[in-house]
Parts: sequence; structure tokens; C-alpha cells
Amino acid sequence: MPYLTSTSEISAIVAEYTKAKTLWIDTEVADYKSRNPRLSLIQVLDDPQDMSGDRVYLLDVLDKPNIIAEFIEKIMINSAIEKVFHNASYDIKLLGNKKAKNITCTLEMAKKIPYHILPLPNYQLKTIAKALCSFNNIDKQEQTSDWGKRLLTEEQIEYAYLDCIYLAQIHSNLLGLQAKANPEPAREDLISLSTRYSQLEQQYKLLNSEFEHLQERMKKAMQAQNISETSYHKLTSYDRTTVKASFSELARLAQTQDIDLDFPVTLTQKLQKDLGKNLEQLSVDIEKTTSWRLTPKTQESEPEDE
Repeated sequence: MPYLTSTSEISAIVAEYTKAKTLWIDTEVADYKSRNPRLSLIQVLDDPQDMSGDRVYLLDVLDKPNIIAEFIEKIMINSAIEKVFHNASYDIKLLGNKKAKNITCTLEMAKKIPYHILPLPNYQLKTIAKALCSFNNIDKQEQTSDWGKRLLTEEQIEYAYLDCIYLAQIHSNLLGLQAKANPEPAREDLISLSTRYSQLEQQYKLLNSEFEHLQERMKKAMQAQNISETSYHKLTSYDRTTVKASFSELARLAQTQDIDLDFPVTLTQKLQKDLGKNLEQLSVDIEKTTSWRLTPKTQESEPEDE
């Protein structure tokens, strides 16, 4: 886990990273709760097979705006290099923001894996690493330590390089789950899929019916007993306000107040029917989309035994 502090050393390794296909990156931020957070470390791994940390470089960029700009220019906005983060939206705020290209976020990857394949209570890196990679002793205590001080402690340095190792292993496992969750459609076993779908459809109807029934009973019971919370649930209310106006009123207001009402209105089936032949007098844009619906086939009744 080389810890680089000099500008020349960091520039040299950044130049090497421009040749990489994929980089696994994490950051540590000083004053992250303030209005002026400062990038403290950029941790980079270029070999996902490395479990020792030898290939994790810690780039000390605290108060080095020029070297941060160089990293953004050569790495972050370079579309040829895939950059893997966990919760990427947080890291890239200080690393190019919207200019950053070819970003992969393991947090978003995990969220897209169906729950029955990846049942997790949350999508924190620690949780995913434990579930997918059997990393059971991840200590996140140093995450909230003071990353603005120098020298960094040994505990901070060890914490910083380990996150990249966890990240690379999580990424590899998520790629495998993605393939499992989204196999090639042309090669799917339709008989197996159809059978399982039918089984789950029946279970879903039973569970959903009971779920909705229990939900209504709980809401009514909690209201009747004037209870706002139980051990597992909280009952809250909200008001919804809907504002409606007639077309004639809008048209009148537009004429007197110079309001621009030149925007498209979706014509529902009822409106189209009410307009009748008058619809032909309107200049309309027609958009056609194709939707697919899966419905159970009606089974033919078998003849009764004689």
C-alpha cells in the first residue's frame, strides 16, 4: 500500500493509470460536514486480484488543487478508463462531478439485483462485502476520523487501503450476480420460467391479499386506539391538495394576463370521444408505443371420467 505524498510521485502513478482499463477508487474527505469539504486521499487499485494491498496506492492530495485537477483531467474525464466507486455520486462531487465519464457504482449495481438474489437489509459497502465476500470484520470507525490532519495514523492508512480491496471484490461478485439475474433472453428455458412464474403468481396473490388486508386492519386499529407507533410500524397522515381549473377559465386568464399556454395536453380516450369529429381540426402529435403483457392462458376443461 504505497502512500504517496510528493507531487512528482503522484503525477508519475497517475500517468501509469492512464493505461489502465479499469480502476477501483475510493476517497477520504476532510471537513466533510462543512460547506467546504477538502479532498484528503484518493485510493486507487488497478489489480482486482490483489488481496494484499500491494497494488493499492494512497494519493495524498490534501490542499493540492493542481494534482487533483491532473487526476480529474487524466483519469476522471477519460472515457476509455472505467472508474469503479461505491456510492459514486459522493466521490465524484470532488472529482470532476458531471464531467466524469465511464463511472460504475457498485451501490447502484447492487440495488438493481433482484432482492430474491441479493437479500440485503441495506446497501452499505460493509453490508455487501459481508454478504458477497465473507469479509466479516470490517471496521468503519476510521471513516469519520479527522482526515484533515497530518500525519495520518496507521489506523487511518490501513482503513483507506482496505476499502479498495473490498470494492474490487464486491464489483467482481456483483458482475456475476448481474449475469445470473439477466441471462441471455434467446437462451432462456421458457418451460422452467413459465412454471416458476405460475407458482409465484399464486403465492403472490395470496400474500398480497393478506398483506393489504392486514395493512388496513392495522391502520384502522391504530386510529381507533389512538396509537401512533407499534414495535414495528409508525402511523402518519398527510394531506393531498389537488387544484383544478376549467379550460375556459385558463383561456380567459391567458388572454387577460398574457400567459403562455402553448404546451401539449394529453387527450384521454374520453376527451377524444367528446371531441368527436372536431378532433380532425386539431394539429396533434401521435406517439405510438408497444407494451407487452403476460397473462395466464385459460386451460381447456378436460372431459369428465365416465
